[in-house]
Amino acid sequence: MKTLKTIFTILAVAILTISCSSDDDKADPIVYNAENPLDLYLSGSGFNQKSIDLKDAGMYEYGFSFKPTVNGKITSFFAKIPDVNVNLRITLWDVATKTVIKSETMNVSIANMSFQKTIVPIPLVKDKEYFLTVNSDDWIKRTKTDGSATTYPIIAGNITITGYAYISSTAAQTLFPTSSSNTYYAGDTSFLFQQTE
Repeated sequence: MKTLKTIFTILAVAILTISCSSDDDKADPIVYNAENPLDLYLSGSGFNQKSIDLKDAGMYEYGFSFKPTVNGKITSFFAKIPDVNVNLRITLWDVATKTVIKSETMNVSIANMSFQKTIVPIPLVKDKEYFLTVNSDDWIKRTKTDGSATTYPIIAGNITITGYAYISSTAAQTLFPTSSSNTYYAGDTSFLFQQTE
């Protein structure tokens, strides 16, 4: 009987040890740093060399296309324009279908000041192409000093910028940008991206 008690005691200790050790072995989930690709895009393209503010220059839907190199999510939109716009619309598009994934309006209450709007996270799929646009008649035209073209794609952290495009537009959201340019970027609109796996 004493042997049986000893065996049960050893088994109980072993089970507790295994149970506790498996709880301790679980790694904490990885939390990745959030990143805004705009500065790396501007420096990688050379479009950080010269800028001109354009106001009331005609209504356009304009922005850049991109692919995430990892799965992740957009948690905020950013905008900086050279004029006040209490209803500035920022839109994320699916390039393959040319359809809107999400639109948000921002209150840009001070010209040439960067504004951030936290949003319900939008999941992004690795290697899928998206397009981020803004609808405005005001923008910061960014070029190289010599006006030469840049070469796409441009690596900006976990985001690969695949191009810049625009289309003449009204406030109605029906037109996907189809006119591309590699000699300038009209901005500044961007997003905060966080890797999820």
